[in-house]
Amino acid sequence: MKENKDNIFKRLQLFILALGPGLFIIGYNIGTGSVTSMASTGAAYGMMLAWPLLLSCIFTYILIVVFGKYTIVTGDTVIYSYRRHFGKPMGMFVLIALIFTEAVGSVGVMAIVTQVTQEWTRPLTSSGEGIDPLYSTIFYGAILYALLWNGKQRFFEKVLAIFVGVMGVSFIITMIMVIPDPNEVIAGVFSGVPNESGAFLLIASMVGTTMGAVIYIVRSILIKGKGWGIEQFRLEKRDAKVSAIVMFVLSISVMAAAAGTMYPQGIKVDNAIDMVKLLEPFAGKFALSIFVGGILAAGLSSLFPHIMLAPMLIADYKGENPNFQTTTNRLISLSYILLSLLVPLFGGRPVFIMIISQALIAIVTPVIILLMLLLMNRKSIVGNYALTTGQNIMVGTTLTFSVVMAVFGILGIFGI
Repeated sequence: MKENKDNIFKRLQLFILALGPGLFIIGYNIGTGSVTSMASTGAAYGMMLAWPLLLSCIFTYILIVVFGKYTIVTGDTVIYSYRRHFGKPMGMFVLIALIFTEAVGSVGVMAIVTQVTQEWTRPLTSSGEGIDPLYSTIFYGAILYALLWNGKQRFFEKVLAIFVGVMGVSFIITMIMVIPDPNEVIAGVFSGVPNESGAFLLIASMVGTTMGAVIYIVRSILIKGKGWGIEQFRLEKRDAKVSAIVMFVLSISVMAAAAGTMYPQGIKVDNAIDMVKLLEPFAGKFALSIFVGGILAAGLSSLFPHIMLAPMLIADYKGENPNFQTTTNRLISLSYILLSLLVPLFGGRPVFIMIISQALIAIVTPVIILLMLLLMNRKSIVGNYALTTGQNIMVGTTLTFSVVMAVFGILGIFGI
């Protein structure tokens, strides 16, 4: 009996580790940016905007498969390929755009995590002010940097598996406690776009955090690092499918939690902090604690990839495998953590920063997709693995959707 349990455990462990690139995508995507966007959307519009979330998860699956397939077939990563086939200026544009948006995003992620920590710990401090965001920023930053210091890809995957597991359980339990009428969820898939300028920015930020371009590029790097070849095509698709499904379930859970509590009362939530303050009267302290645990896990699962991203993207541009243990890369990762001190030291609006960064990602994404679409149709590069007519239609539709979301982001940023 014990041997059977051990075998089951080993198989489960091997399955989780085989989904390493998928775990990275889930951990990166479902962070405080996603929580902020989903909570704000659920409180403001109920489940009316479930449809862009569903579409973005479907399109994300398509793009994950296509970008992964390109690296499996050619052995090249994405930014390196853009530099090689479209010129150094294009490769540099993609590199700088992604590093900038991720740097801005990391500041917002850490700020929200520390503000949630402060709000949650108010009853535990004698002053009633909670733990100062500066101290919690230093604390969380030190933990993440320590994890990164000696870690390698398999270690990173194990850490992310823990964060994703805690986050997933927390959000799903919270949703079950405060779930709205299931008919509302279904109706949200078929609803239109609210005629408000604020809805445009929320939709763009939701899509930006779900199908942002950086996840496809990083997936390419991880697949190359794992050494996946043609024989891993099925595994690559399974990994992509699990990623997209889990992303949808966790995101819809946060939206539903806000829709089931705040929306019926006409209470708008501008950020995750407001939701922490307002959720307790509706769901009780237990549900609040579970939700806060999910936010913290989401934030850390997102921050961990964030501080790894710049070294990964630079290595991609050079066509090299990233080495996180070099002095240069350790200093780059440290600089991302130090950037997180900006908000607690000098103030700012972390939620607005997060939403703007997600909208900017949505604007960059169409360029990344278009370039990959062109590469995947060049038989001189991918041979017989070029996209079929049906696949071109799917990727073309995805590109069109990303362009529409980019327009929404621009309209939302300028308040049009």
